[in-house]
Amino acid sequence: MSKEPTIVLVHGAFADASSWAPVTLRLLETGHTVFVPPVFNRSLVADAAYIKSFVEQIDGPVILAGHSYGGAVITVAGVAENVVGLVYVSAYALDEGESLGQLQGGFPDSDLAANLVYAPYPVEGADPGTDVSVKIDAFPAVFAAGVAEEDARVFAVSQRPLSAIAFGEPASVAAWKTKPGWGIVSSADHTINPEVERFGYKRAGLKTVIEIDAPHLVMQTNPTEVAKFITDAIADLG
Repeated sequence: MSKEPTIVLVHGAFADASSWAPVTLRLLETGHTVFVPPVFNRSLVADAAYIKSFVEQIDGPVILAGHSYGGAVITVAGVAENVVGLVYVSAYALDEGESLGQLQGGFPDSDLAANLVYAPYPVEGADPGTDVSVKIDAFPAVFAAGVAEEDARVFAVSQRPLSAIAFGEPASVAAWKTKPGWGIVSSADHTINPEVERFGYKRAGLKTVIEIDAPHLVMQTNPTEVAKFITDAIADLG
C-alpha cells in the first residue's frame, strides 16, 4: 500500500474517546496518524452514518478499530470506500439484518444485563427516548474490571449512555463481507460474553483472531498489545 492508513478508533457504549487513550498515545508515539471521534450513542443508524461521514473526509486509506458497541458501528460505517480494514476489539461483529439484542441474546451469560439503568431523555417533536447506562456502583466490576480504582470511579460517573433503540436496530450492511478484518477476544470479559466475540469473529471470517486474558476495557489494561495488534493488521494489508 503506497500510503499508510490513518487509524480511526471508535469507542463503545458507556464510554467515550478517553477509553482509547493509552492505545492512542502508543500509536501516536510510533508515528501513526490517529483520530478518535465521538460516538453519540443515539442509534446504530445515526452513529454509523456519522463515523462513515467522518472517515470519508480523510484523505487516503483508513483502518477502523471498534471497541464493544463500536464494533457494530464500524460494521456498518466500514463500507466507506476508503476503509481498507476493520479491527474488532472486544466487540460486536453484526451480520447484515442483525441487531445487538439478537446477537447478545444468543449468548446471555453476562453480568451487564442485571446492572443496567434506564432513564428517559427528551426528543424534540417525538416521544421521549430511553437512555441505558450501567449502575455506578456496579460499573467498576462489570465494565471497568482491571482498571485502576480511581480511574474506574471517574469512568463510572462520566459514562456516555446508549439509547435503547440502538439495541434493536439491525445492521443495514456488514462491511466485513467485503473488507478484511482482525479481532481481539477479551477472555475475561464481564460486559460482553466472550462467546459473542468468538462467534461473530468466526462468522465474519476474520484474518487473525487473538485472545487476551483481559477484561472488557482491554485498551486500558493491555494497551501495548492492542496497539501492536492494530499495527500488525496494517502490516498485514501489504
